[in-house]
Amino acid sequence: MSPELRIEMPEARRETHLRSQGPAISVRGLSKSYGDNRVLDNLSFDLERGRVYVVMGPSGCGKSTLLRHLIAAEEPDAGEVQIDGVDIHSANRRQREDAKRKFGVLFQSAALLNGLTVAQNVALPIQRHTDLPQSTIDLMVRLKLELVGMGEAADKYPYEISGGMKKRAGLARAIALDPAIVFYDEPSAGLDPVMIGVIDKLIKDLTSKLGITSVVITHEMPSIFRIADEVLMLFGGKIVFRGTPSDLRTSNSPVVRQFLNGDPEGPINAPRQLAELSQRLIGDVGRGRTP
Repeated sequence: MSPELRIEMPEARRETHLRSQGPAISVRGLSKSYGDNRVLDNLSFDLERGRVYVVMGPSGCGKSTLLRHLIAAEEPDAGEVQIDGVDIHSANRRQREDAKRKFGVLFQSAALLNGLTVAQNVALPIQRHTDLPQSTIDLMVRLKLELVGMGEAADKYPYEISGGMKKRAGLARAIALDPAIVFYDEPSAGLDPVMIGVIDKLIKDLTSKLGITSVVITHEMPSIFRIADEVLMLFGGKIVFRGTPSDLRTSNSPVVRQFLNGDPEGPINAPRQLAELSQRLIGDVGRGRTP
């Protein structure tokens, strides 16, 4: 009889599981301003486990700012962000680090290091957060690359692969330690329609197979209807819509309708047009001209 294959499981993987009985992510009273521009205005919402949430909205609505606060890359002016019941902005350092190890991030650019192979890039978080032997790390890396269909590219460098392959390699790195939550920052940016479909399928498959909570920042309408269990739309620093993709299609909100239809005129660009008109008028008056 052949000896039983035993694989040492890293402590970090067990620590990435959610322990509380509450939501995976809970946001309360989150606000952020840059000068006079209030980008996030008293946001409060919960995101449950094992679902795909899409955060959408027009350019400049605060999607990226919200993401930076959710991953503790930026401090809020007010409010809190709880990951598995721990406020990642006000907890002590140990608690924050423990909470942050429960999520992975796929950045818009994939953020791979060109001097390392694909496999070495995926290995980085495992090497940083565990004391596992290299043989176990190599096995974990291969498993994650196979999950995203990148097994054959393990020894290639980022400059040797396509944009879509870079996104998949970045996703393998984001799930290297089996996080309970994965954040996706514009995962379809710069990809052709076929590769967008591939990434969408990966998001859905990984969410269901690994039981993770996926939070996707995007404005790609086909992707939203393919992958979302729930949609949150930001506008004016607030959540102006939350519901299923079916609810989104039938919404009577003027903001939602304009965004879905791509109409050039409507409430989304009205504040911008008013600001531009005001600036022109003020400028003309300042130069001694009548409007």
